[in-house]
Amino acid sequence: MTAGRYTSPLAEAVAPDLLDRFLRYVRVDTQSSRERTQSPSTPGQLELARMLVDELRGAGLDDAELDENGYVMATLDGVAPGDAPVIGLLAHMDTSPDAPGAGVEPIVHRE
Repeated sequence: MTAGRYTSPLAEAVAPDLLDRFLRYVRVDTQSSRERTQSPSTPGQLELARMLVDELRGAGLDDAELDENGYVMATLDGVAPGDAPVIGLLAHMDTSPDAPGAGVEPIVHRE
């Protein structure tokens, strides 16, 4: 792909190994525990969070951090002209306690 096909330098930086990253993420056992009252509720969730912080920093988001509750935060400067609003993106890093999280082996279907 050429540089002109990306919407940002970050998109260009992560594109070549996007599938590899995703496959690494889904292999981490992030299954939640109903018995735990703290966040994150299992060590695997913290493992994934640390992995994401390292990768965000590697992609140039120098302020990427992990807080005491297992939340990953980072700032990506906008590309919109003028005084555009800040947008937050949120996602769960855990999986349901009703489904097994260990030993996941994804199946990739290619066109």
